[in-house]
Amino acid sequence: MLTTDRYNLTDWLPTTKKEVTSRGWEELDVILFSGDAYVDHPSFGPAVIGRILESFGLKVAIVPQPNWQDDLRDFKKLGKPRLFFGVTSGCMDSMVNHYTANKRLRSNDAYTPGGKAGFRPDYATRVYSNILKKLFPDTPVIIGGVEASLRRFTHYDYWSDQLKPSILKDSKADLLVYGMGEKALKEIVKLLEKGVPFDSLKNINQTAFLTKNFDTESIDTWQNYNLFSHDECLKDKIKYARNFKVIEEESNRYQSNKRLIQKVGSDSIIVNPPFEPLSEQELDAVYALPFTRLPHPKYAKKDPIPAYEMIRHSITLHRGCFGACSFCTISAHQGKFISSRSEKSILKEVDQVTQMHDFKGYISDLGGPSANMYKMQGADLEQCKKCKRASCLHPNVCKNLNTNPKPLTEIYRKVDKKESIKKSFVGSGIRYDLFMHKLDDPDYSDYANELIKHHVSGRLKVAPEHTSDEVVKIMRKPEFNLFHEFKNLFDRINRKYNLNQQLIPYFISSHPGCKNIHMAELAVETKIMNFKLEQIQDFTPTPMTLATVMYYSGINPYTMKKVPVARSKNEKLGQRKFFFWYKNEYRNEIMSELRKSNRDDLIQKLFGNTAKSKKKKRPKKKR
Repeated sequence: MLTTDRYNLTDWLPTTKKEVTSRGWEELDVILFSGDAYVDHPSFGPAVIGRILESFGLKVAIVPQPNWQDDLRDFKKLGKPRLFFGVTSGCMDSMVNHYTANKRLRSNDAYTPGGKAGFRPDYATRVYSNILKKLFPDTPVIIGGVEASLRRFTHYDYWSDQLKPSILKDSKADLLVYGMGEKALKEIVKLLEKGVPFDSLKNINQTAFLTKNFDTESIDTWQNYNLFSHDECLKDKIKYARNFKVIEEESNRYQSNKRLIQKVGSDSIIVNPPFEPLSEQELDAVYALPFTRLPHPKYAKKDPIPAYEMIRHSITLHRGCFGACSFCTISAHQGKFISSRSEKSILKEVDQVTQMHDFKGYISDLGGPSANMYKMQGADLEQCKKCKRASCLHPNVCKNLNTNPKPLTEIYRKVDKKESIKKSFVGSGIRYDLFMHKLDDPDYSDYANELIKHHVSGRLKVAPEHTSDEVVKIMRKPEFNLFHEFKNLFDRINRKYNLNQQLIPYFISSHPGCKNIHMAELAVETKIMNFKLEQIQDFTPTPMTLATVMYYSGINPYTMKKVPVARSKNEKLGQRKFFFWYKNEYRNEIMSELRKSNRDDLIQKLFGNTAKSKKKKRPKKKR
């Protein structure tokens, strides 16, 4: 049961008219609409945006999971705001939230009480925005969050199997804020409060808008770069692929001065360059906002919200990821440069968690998008500012990247020294390639020892993703032999301290570049290592990833070479079955396929002597 006794209802952003009037407010400045239940916690984007806007002195309300199928009373109940409506699908793209890789409707939603599905529409950002523009045509709508951010250009939509134009076209929104939106929102609010008309907000970093007439000379310091138009991309997949390379490189620059322009019919999508990453002081300020760290009291008598239950006693140390895995959207949304919190900010939040009524002494996660990138950045930041490389780790660890984990080791130890902490764990996935390359350095070996000895909650999650060097190269992941080395280290430290801990590797099937024979080799490799795989997934193409571009176009935009792709349901299931080679229902099918490929050696390794084909005895001819 949710306990909120330490707080007043006014400690949350208001969600109803009654809550608004109880504060003595006659008018709201901003009203947010979110596809998630309202959890006032810094791990939930809508709550962060609400608190940021509130910190600017604005009167802010949030309408979580509005009903879009009735008379639209949820969209009308708070009236119209003085400045703008803000719209997000929530912490996930609504289509990823709703459907499996095989396009089957999911039966649960982790961001809803009880994990119940059906409380947000498909393409939630578009649906909410269209409703608001119809009801309040003169009030600006700003869209943001993962769904809007990663659909800001022409993008492949897996669920409709179509190349779709920027979400600005279909949503009718007035402005899009992409990535982590704190700096852009601050600039927007500052200008609006000065009396600048909303339709004049054309030169703010990290925003995008749709226009028919655009003055390309409006800012001299930005270069205008014209991408291939949406219509050109529809006709030519190669042009779509070429667009992506430019988009990824410019989105991941420390300092970009390119404004990207894409024609959509008679309109133009204008995407301004991103802001620089948040400084330590700026990120600390976000986590210092007055979050209750609890779901809104309206959910007090409802079932728990699974996503909240998972992170309620966790601490985020940093944001961003410089791995740039081909299939991942983290760097596309949060950026590749790491913004880290100060030690003081982190330890203060640890103290707040220990005061929670249900805290039992265990921090569930000290991590981030990749758990062990805390405080990591270029030794010479000036080099980073000139760099347009998507990944700092692929094809090898950048020589300018300072990967020293000592600051992170110190955080672990200072958290565990607190009297109220029994143990702190690392629940997010780690990048073992960030320390395996320098284990001869005491700081790196000390980190590995500290992590494995003290911060594994029985199981440590890592993501080699595949065993084939051919496939992991396309994934932008390290070669699998490094995972072998890490497993040996993990086992050695466990034996040294008499620990019984498991390594849980994640693997993906049907990734572009992956063939059935690669999956068969994966099955053999993992069998040899005594893994029965459980953390597995079939590749799901999501907007604005390199892998999705390869899936749709069949081309790697960085090499312009063709890439084999498993597209049909049968092809995808055909690869997935190799994860479960030990199940009788797949045995004969796998053996038959490997025989056709003349790979009896793999049959022998998977099934041993029992796999030998039995030749039928021919009946003797009677003379």
